[in-house]
Amino acid sequence: MIVGMWMTRNVITIAPGTPLAEAAAIMTARRIRRLPVVEWRDAEAYPVGIVTATDILHACPPDVNPFAAALPQSPRLRMTAQDIMSRSLRTARPETPIEDAARILRDGKISTLLVVQKRRLIGLITESDIFRAFVGILESTGAGARITFAVPEQEDIFGLVAPIAIELRVRITSLMTVDQPNRKLCVVRLAGDNLDAFIDRIWKSGHTVLNVLRY
Repeated sequence: MIVGMWMTRNVITIAPGTPLAEAAAIMTARRIRRLPVVEWRDAEAYPVGIVTATDILHACPPDVNPFAAALPQSPRLRMTAQDIMSRSLRTARPETPIEDAARILRDGKISTLLVVQKRRLIGLITESDIFRAFVGILESTGAGARITFAVPEQEDIFGLVAPIAIELRVRITSLMTVDQPNRKLCVVRLAGDNLDAFIDRIWKSGHTVLNVLRY
């Protein structure tokens, strides 16, 4: 899976000169917590920064809530997006693998990546989008089982499970491997009538089955 499959495409943006009061009002009305700051050139948006709800809160005095229904009067709210925006932008391309985007978010301790193509803003992807993607990989959509077992580092996993599934007429609905610090795991989601026989064959092949989830 790639970023382009999960990103938000209709991105709400603001200009560098947008007052903070207006930015806060947009966030409140749209129920969002971040606004890319863009410059428009030839009807294309080019990102120059990003403003978050936290940025706005930090820019205001402690006794001022910029997201209140009755917006208080404060000189700080007359500041503009370019006064507080983050200019150090972390970006991804639509063809970036979803796991690479997740790694950038994790390593950078950030919640959002702007998605760009030829420097133009075409979307954004958040940690919530990443969660949705991985839930889509693992969630159960019908009767079956999910088996997690340990495998050697260089083993051909597909070569192991495919012949067993064909012989037992078990359908593999998803297959993935996960690297942990001291071991490698295989997670297989199955459907069919011979699931117990499949699990037994995995055990007999010398692999340690760590978890079986039936649904």
